[in-house]
Amino acid sequence: MRYEWDEKPDLNITPLVDIMLVLMAILMVTAPTIIYEENITLPQGSKTRTLQKIKSIEISMDKNRVIHFQKEKYDKISFPDRFLLKTQSLDKSIPVYIRADERLPYRDVMYLLKTVKEAGFSKVSLVTNG
Repeated sequence: MRYEWDEKPDLNITPLVDIMLVLMAILMVTAPTIIYEENITLPQGSKTRTLQKIKSIEISMDKNRVIHFQKEKYDKISFPDRFLLKTQSLDKSIPVYIRADERLPYRDVMYLLKTVKEAGFSKVSLVTNG
């Protein structure tokens, strides 16, 4: 066998690239899980004023279309007049929360919402479980 000393050896960098890709993948997976914790000292607040519970109105309608308001029961027909009479002296900026059974038709819930809005209340919300 005869060797030629003028030949230059070729470098195979494929294993090096494979190792670097694996290391880069490991770094990309573990970097987001690193949690940096900084200790922050928060200032102490003053307790000179206590919060008052905001008064609100709760209305609910069950699956039989019976409306419950202030521990009384109303049918769908008589509720608008009674609600208007009972809330005349109340502030109209009080939030009103409406709870309705999920099996009720959409029009019944909207009827209740329309009645509350026509009484002059502007902060009306529908309450859900979730």
